[in-house]
Amino acid sequence: MVRADYAARGWARLPFDAELAAWAEAARPAARAALADPALRARWLDCEGTWFVGVDALANDAEGRVAGGPALPEGLRAAVAALEGPLPPLHRAQLSTVFPGYPKPRAGESAAALRYRATRDAAHVDGLLPEGPARRRHLREPHRWILGLPLSEADAEAAPLVVWEGSHAIMRAAFAEAFAGIAPEAWGDVDVTEAYHAARRRAFETCRRVPLPARPGEAVLVHRRALHGVAPWGAGAAAAPEGRCIAYFRPLCAEPGGWLAAP
Repeated sequence: MVRADYAARGWARLPFDAELAAWAEAARPAARAALADPALRARWLDCEGTWFVGVDALANDAEGRVAGGPALPEGLRAAVAALEGPLPPLHRAQLSTVFPGYPKPRAGESAAALRYRATRDAAHVDGLLPEGPARRRHLREPHRWILGLPLSEADAEAAPLVVWEGSHAIMRAAFAEAFAGIAPEAWGDVDVTEAYHAARRRAFETCRRVPLPARPGEAVLVHRRALHGVAPWGAGAAAAPEGRCIAYFRPLCAEPGGWLAAP
């Protein structure tokens, strides 16, 4: 039933695991150090100090160990494997950290882009990168899945991850048409801007927007094609001093064609 629900919804909340909570506790000091590092702050602190983007900012190894701490626990590995296959060797996690007042404009962001961030949670599909002055979209990073592991305590209204339920199916239909007759190795060369924007509009119109707050010891698994974003920081919401901090793992598909695989 869990697998069927995940296939239909495009997301799953994995239950609290004491060993995962211990992993988060061991990783938290390294996350705090990264958030305080002047070089990383200069590179990744954006939105007028309300979002630390933090790509590759957590110094974990391929098993998820941070500063000599534990590897990602077997319970988490088994839960992910049941839905999306075994965990591959892990890249350094993103430390997506949000602070009170989010969203403020990103550096160079237009007024229209800020409105989209505030009213549509900056909703996007990972791996579809905007390129050039016109920000044309190309599938440059075909991920297998998105695994979010909270590292800090935060209220449910403290800028949670949000997902448009079922949007992965809309995206699959749109991109199957956009990539028809093209070898997967060449998909990244295809300008998919119009197809993506049209599919995104359909998702907004037809899919349920689901906030997914979580605490250390829980995990959220998001389908690789699911439309998702970050909600604004709610009035009166509180979080740990390090903000609402989530470590994200996004391994790439072993084969580029796997990005369109069912579900």
